[in-house]
Amino acid sequence: MVRSMTGYGRAEAERGGRDITVEIKSVNSRYFEYSARMPRSYMFLDDRLKKLVNASISRGKIELSLTVVNIDAEEVTVSANLKLAQEYRNALREMSEALGVADDVTAAVLARFPDLFTTRRAGLDEEQLWADVQAVAQAAIENFAQMRTAEGEKLKADIAARLDWLETAVGEIEKTSGERVARYTARLNERLKTLLAETPVDEARILTEAAIFGDKTAVDEETVRLRSHIQQYRAILMLNEPVGRKLDFLTQELNREANTIGSKAQDLAITRLVVDMKAEIEKIREQLQNIE
Repeated sequence: MVRSMTGYGRAEAERGGRDITVEIKSVNSRYFEYSARMPRSYMFLDDRLKKLVNASISRGKIELSLTVVNIDAEEVTVSANLKLAQEYRNALREMSEALGVADDVTAAVLARFPDLFTTRRAGLDEEQLWADVQAVAQAAIENFAQMRTAEGEKLKADIAARLDWLETAVGEIEKTSGERVARYTARLNERLKTLLAETPVDEARILTEAAIFGDKTAVDEETVRLRSHIQQYRAILMLNEPVGRKLDFLTQELNREANTIGSKAQDLAITRLVVDMKAEIEKIREQLQNIE
């Protein structure tokens, strides 16, 4: 299955007295990259969410956002360390007397010091919370996957059309290549007749030279491999799994065969076809950057 690496998915639900929202978006990346934004008190869910996302997504730069709004769930208590606060108060009073400055300490001033407050989740069932968040996250992943699949179908159609064009071009190269030796033989025969004037032309030598030329510039093996690569490409596009890395390798092989044909053919018409083929292969490569 061809899936785009770019996409967006969102899901929201009220579960266990909480309004839970999960958003997932992604952009292109050669590997799986994950980052998350969520309240500090829910960071213990981060690793589980990463594994949940990675189970469905193999490549892409993923950003997940988790928002939890408590509606009627009592789960957080805040308590002040009054003894520590008194110590801070005494130290500030001593400092004000030593420096001769006003002693204007208020509760708001003391609240700025670290370690004065302790936040505890009161009676929180972490497994139940994970079950609730997981359900919403799974729905977001499904919406996300639907968008990536829809985009992937468009990419697949574009690549399939380019493969059809490449296959047609290979047929033109095979046809032109088959006529190449005959044209070379005719040109060689005419050139020798002009140079040798009245001297008879050695037909056997011409045929030998034509055979050497044909062997040196033959591209039959390359066109056969190109056709094979194109068929493999189509088969991989139909697989129900991430295909980006496999297609990336096969695209390199398509380009390699095209380059070899261009360097061997010694024919202007074939050279022009190779230039167009390389342009199409490059467009396919660009599309692959968006495929998981």
